[in-house]
Amino acid sequence: MTSPTENFPTSTLRWSYTCLAASMALVGSYVGLSKLLVAVFPIFLLAWLRFGIAAVAMAGWVRRPASEAPISRHDRVLLFFESFLGNFLFSICMLYGVAMSTALAAGVIMAALPGVVAILSRLFLGERLTGRVLAGIACAVAGIALVSWSRHGVADVPGAASALPGNLLLVGAVVCEASYVVIGKRLSGRIGPRRISALVNLWGLALVTPFGLWQALSFDFTTVTQPTWVLLLFYALAASVVTVWLWMTGLRHVPAARAGVFTVMLPVSAAAVGVLLLGESFSAAQAQAFALAMLGVVLATWPESPAR
Repeated sequence: MTSPTENFPTSTLRWSYTCLAASMALVGSYVGLSKLLVAVFPIFLLAWLRFGIAAVAMAGWVRRPASEAPISRHDRVLLFFESFLGNFLFSICMLYGVAMSTALAAGVIMAALPGVVAILSRLFLGERLTGRVLAGIACAVAGIALVSWSRHGVADVPGAASALPGNLLLVGAVVCEASYVVIGKRLSGRIGPRRISALVNLWGLALVTPFGLWQALSFDFTTVTQPTWVLLLFYALAASVVTVWLWMTGLRHVPAARAGVFTVMLPVSAAAVGVLLLGESFSAAQAQAFALAMLGVVLATWPESPAR
């Protein structure tokens, strides 16, 4: 049986793989750095500012190109759920989760992404789920449990009692991000990457605006420093513009299950930011949890022998 990726030139596949890896590395970096932003901005206000900045940046991407067919009703529904799950709910779960936990814990939990993508790809795209993928999912779940219940993973966080709910919210963010991958695969063959990015962001802006306005009315913007505004600008452009465009560009030529391999860049990048930039400790228990999660990634994404 011929792999779907074999229909494309090698240079096209390399570019697609580069886009997918870069997208997830950026997501991981802002997952870690968002720890700094949630200490300044209320969660919904932060999300609203993110979508608003990105909407201005992508205003020219909304119009339909002449070469592109009108969006069908089915695709409009998919665009809504792509934004609701991959933008709105992912942002809320991730921001609240990181605020109550750590960037390092977020990195370990996000390592479950390839396994969850594999499950959803099986359910909604009909892709085969092997025993190796199931073993990988089990390892990822074990890593999540270890980092959630480890004394070192919880006691070092201010307000330790909130770490478990924070980790559960991060698990929810994983499910939302995996849904984003699968739905994006459905859309990428019919709508251009830039237009998907702009439309998904506009839906996110519409969903979060009532909550963002509510928190903006009582927020003192004069307390925000210039470096924080710069970090917010990076967060908005990376989260809503660059990462979505990179991901949708790569996904056009790569099956969802194989694209899920590149989500490994998210936990690695998030954990690196937590340890190297935010000064979070890296205990033995966390190292074991991360090793289990990475083992799950390897098991879930190791290539099968090609079918003949």
